[in-house]
Amino acid sequence: MKNNASISSKLAVLALGASLAAVAGVPLNNLQGTGGIAFNPLAYTAGQKWESGSTTNLNGIVSTPQFGTWFVTLPDADIDWWAVSTAITFFERLEVSYGYGFVNAHKYGDNSISTHNLGAKVRILDENAFDSAWVPAIALGTVYKYTDSATAGALGLDDYGFDFYAVASKLITQTPIPVLVSAGLLYSDEVVNGIVGHNDYGLGAFANIDIIPVENFAIGFEWKQGIDAGDKIHNNNYWNAHVAWFVKPNLTLVLAYADTGDKDKFYRYGKTKELGVGGGPVFSLQYQF
Repeated sequence: MKNNASISSKLAVLALGASLAAVAGVPLNNLQGTGGIAFNPLAYTAGQKWESGSTTNLNGIVSTPQFGTWFVTLPDADIDWWAVSTAITFFERLEVSYGYGFVNAHKYGDNSISTHNLGAKVRILDENAFDSAWVPAIALGTVYKYTDSATAGALGLDDYGFDFYAVASKLITQTPIPVLVSAGLLYSDEVVNGIVGHNDYGLGAFANIDIIPVENFAIGFEWKQGIDAGDKIHNNNYWNAHVAWFVKPNLTLVLAYADTGDKDKFYRYGKTKELGVGGGPVFSLQYQF
């Protein structure tokens, strides 16, 4: 990102690991709108510096906005999930985001669900701080999540809740091929990513790794541990494998395959409900001003 000056300038076309001067890139707006990949946040903040001209006085105060769209289809469960979002960063450190999701669960009475996610993230340590090439960027964040779903009430779940997370991200340039690694902890009460509802809080981990074999492509893997939401409700682990194409200086396209767990495997450790809705293809378009 332009506001992450510590990321190596020789990777100016890197997207999933960083975004620099003339290119789109990560953090993308994830499925909830937070700067990250698909499921997980990154420690980098969204947005770039304004170009010189009448808006120059905004540099250092607020970034340019960025927008993301996602489409996830899970044919095993006959679920379609659309998400749109925007994010900006204030004072090159505080990211604010909003994401709207629409889920159509065709097999469950054509149940349409809307979600609203309001996020805030603060980068507390810059990448390569203390003149060290091995120091990761570190950020703390939260997301307020609300689901407009009849399912939440029918299952006795809350329709809103919060995520709290800590994440560290590092772009490693000392290797023959640049590698982005990121990992963190998530404290959440979500049930199926908050789409179905919210219950008890639990702690889980998440991680990402991406390589950049050529300057306008990235290939990566993302993993998110399922949260134990109490009352014998256990979210499945999520993962996705993805390829990103940095089409233009402000445009990134992503193609992925995501898996949320076996939709027919509802039990683990006796009577605990293991909540999965299968797997399927994922498409994303990301635009940065």
